Parts: sequence; C-alpha cells; structure tokens
Amino acid sequence: MKIITVLGARPQFIKAAPVSRELRKKHTELIIHTGQHYDANMSDIFFEELHIPKPDFHLGIGSGSHGKQTGEMLAEIEKIILDEKPDYLLVYGDTNSTLAGALAAAKLHVPVIHIEAGLRSFNKKMPEEINRIMTDHVSEYLFCPTDTAIENLTNENITHNVINVGDVMFDAVEYNRQLAEEKSTVLADHELTSKDFYLITVHRAENTDDPEKMKNILDAFAKTEGTKVWPIHPRTKHKLESIGFDLASVPGLKVIEPVGYLDMLTLEYHAKKILTDSGGVQKEAYFMEVPCVTLREQTEWVETLEGDANILVGTDVGKILDAVQKDVNPSYKPVFGDGKASEKIVDILQS
Repeated sequence: MKIITVLGARPQFIKAAPVSRELRKKHTELIIHTGQHYDANMSDIFFEELHIPKPDFHLGIGSGSHGKQTGEMLAEIEKIILDEKPDYLLVYGDTNSTLAGALAAAKLHVPVIHIEAGLRSFNKKMPEEINRIMTDHVSEYLFCPTDTAIENLTNENITHNVINVGDVMFDAVEYNRQLAEEKSTVLADHELTSKDFYLITVHRAENTDDPEKMKNILDAFAKTEGTKVWPIHPRTKHKLESIGFDLASVPGLKVIEPVGYLDMLTLEYHAKKILTDSGGVQKEAYFMEVPCVTLREQTEWVETLEGDANILVGTDVGKILDAVQKDVNPSYKPVFGDGKASEKIVDILQS
C-alpha cells in the first residue's frame, strides 16, 4: 500500500509521528511538507524529536492569505499525486494544508483518509471550521477521535467508513511523556518551578488579527499575578509588533522562543494552569490533567469542558481572570481512547 501524507503545521507533525511509525512497518509512506509552518522552531525540531522521517517533498509555501496559501499548496500537491500515483492520501486535522491535500486527491479520484475527522466548533467564521467540513465531505475514510465527532458526522449524513479509533495525539503524549521528563531541561533553562507558573499560547487568527481582542487578552495577563510563560508563535509576535503592543510591560511575563514537543509537554505538565486558544493544547492539558482556560467562545473539544477541566472564556477580561483564579478539582475521563489509535487506523486500512 502506498500512501502520501500531507503535513504543514506543528499539531500535524505530532499526530503523524505514531501513525507513520505504524504505517511504515508494512507499507510505503511519502511525506509532503507544505511549509505552512516554516520556522525551524515550529517545524524542523518536531521531525527531529519525534523521529518522523524527513519529508520526501518540501513545498516551501510559507505564509499568505488563506486563498493564496491553499491554492498554491493544491497545485503543487496535485503534481506529486500525478507523478506518484498513491493508493491513498492522508491528512490530519483542519489546516489549509489539510484542505489542499484533500481537494487535490479527491479531484484526482484518490481516496482521502482524514484523521481527526468530525470535529465541529459550529463557528464558520473560523477558517479551521471550513477546512474541517470540506475535508470530511470529500474523504473516503473518516477516523474520529471521540463519539461526539461520530455524532457530528451523522448529523451531516456522513456515515460510510466513519470509525471512532481514539485520538492519535493521545498516542503521542503516552509515548513521549516519560521521554520528555528525562530529556527536557526547559524548566531549569528558564528558572521555573513546577506548578508555580501559568503557561500561555495564543495563535488563532480570530484573536491575533483583532487588536481589541489581543488588548483584552494582554490586559488579563497583566492582571494575573505570578509567573506567566509564553512560547510565542512567530505570527503572533509579528502581529503584536505591527500594532505596537509592548509585551515587556506585562508584569511577570516570560516571553520565550517557540519550543520543541518534548519541552512543550514538560511545560504543560508542570504548569499550574494553561491559558490557550489552541485545540491541541486543550487536549494535551486534559491528557495530563492540568486545568485549562481557553481564550475562545467555542471549542471543538467539548469533552474537555466537563467539570471545569477546561473553561471557555473568550477574550473578556473579567471571565479570563475569574477562570484563572477559580479553584477547580475536575475529574478526567478516558474519552479519547486507549492510546492505540494509530495501530487501529493501520489495521483498518490494511483489512
């Protein structure tokens, strides 16, 4: 079996690691890296740490408007499909790389495998929501991480080859958590004490492209007492600089360069709370039983909301501060599978 895998962003590298490990035991996999995340700290380090084979094709598309970026990817991926003639094309999640790969394959009648299918935030203003919906509707195999994802697809009359295999990101965390504890020096490097700092990530366009929302978020950070660690996304940093925000004025804020996967797992595990707008980080917080505050109005990971394990606050300063200060003791349920999603996916494709 010959499969082309399309990757482009940090969360996809993480998801691909356990799946590629299983796939390559018996099958041929070619990796296309679109270049959507092109900074070395957001890309190269993940391939190295997670032992993902180097991409067979690197498109180097980089940043740009959604239409430009997706269109350029689609055209380049189409060329590779025509040359390589794969049996399947595999995509992850909800990025522009996901949609470009799915559309290129579907138009050439190559069956599309969508891992992390069926997620919905029900907010079509988010580009990720459009990408999810369109990818699901052209996919041949839809591997879902939760029962909720199955229900979402059923409500859209998608029922053929829809399977709940669990979450491949849970596979990755289970595989790498102990390794992170042994190898990461990020706490010592930044003079951090376990459970004595907040971890921040902000990168969603719905926040970073809106100066008023970012002002509210930074205001809330400034009013949050204690140490706050922010491995800042290059795009977020650029946006803040372009509109004149001074991060140095936020008391207790440690802005650091983006970190690798093992360092990020370590920061997440040792944080007392995580403040994020990332879907992946919400889940990793849940896997490691660390309370999360999500800087969005909706989440595609509704399972994490039970018992205040994850609290949605949007960008309202008061809500953010209330959630940060709230004393929570949530229970965490095994709703994301058993850590063997990757094995199940490969077994199903083989059969």
